[in-house]
Amino acid sequence: MKLAVLASPDSWYARDLTRAAAADHEITVLPFSEISASVSCPLSPVPSPLSVHSGGRDLADFDATLVRTMPPGSLEQVVFRMDCLARHEASGGIIINPARAIEAAVDKFLTTAKLQAAGLLTPRTICCQTADEAVLAFEQLGRDVVLKPLFGSEGRGITRLSDENLALRAFKMLAQLGAVLYLQEFIEHEGHDIRLLTIGDRILGMRRQNKLDWRTNISRGATAEPFTPDDSLIEMARRAAAAVHAPLAGVDLLPARDGRLYCIEVNAVPGWRGLSRALEVDVARLVIDYVASEARRR
Repeated sequence: MKLAVLASPDSWYARDLTRAAAADHEITVLPFSEISASVSCPLSPVPSPLSVHSGGRDLADFDATLVRTMPPGSLEQVVFRMDCLARHEASGGIIINPARAIEAAVDKFLTTAKLQAAGLLTPRTICCQTADEAVLAFEQLGRDVVLKPLFGSEGRGITRLSDENLALRAFKMLAQLGAVLYLQEFIEHEGHDIRLLTIGDRILGMRRQNKLDWRTNISRGATAEPFTPDDSLIEMARRAAAAVHAPLAGVDLLPARDGRLYCIEVNAVPGWRGLSRALEVDVARLVIDYVASEARRR
């Protein structure tokens, strides 16, 4: 089976997927930044459907496309890339995750809103565009908040603020840069969270702990250990993934000190490096098998 992977050529995940595919599937790594599209006139002598290309290759030549990155870019570039994926899907192409899942999960506000609408417990969140509104939000959220970039992953750019003066300086700086200010109440926890990876109907889990930082991302020095979710956690993971329409999703659950369990985030381009090591499972192979099964099923 011929599978395209939209990723950076030097990506560890691209190499891991290529290794896992072995002789069973042909993997071609294509750059997201080189996506282009063509639309022909239906009245032309030789009409052809819309086609989407990357690196000189037509995505229609592949049985399925796996999205392994969402690189930064201008508003025009990001919208165009998502449009290309969506139109390729509309013409019958298989994209995992689908464009609407990536659009929802890459936006923390939209993800939180969808999780809340799905009945999942999320931290109190206020999203605004001015420093004055952010100061009011700081007060409303208990003067201990987590300020996050609207777009971003792996804990990059996340700051905990409990000092009013420092908070005001941060709000003013970001507002001047034209950023959206996304604030969540800080949830007191014991320094660990749960990452559940959904791969279709399969769910893998790990417990991440960081004794040196309140952030539990592996990239921030957290350690991981195997975790077997019970039925209630499996149901939460499935509801969270379904809320953003992502069959392949990383769902982060945070157990609070008061016993409540919060759904913090859903990643539609989830990593599995730490998970593979903790569980000693070839996650890349599971992902490849799932993508191939979807291609055969459709």
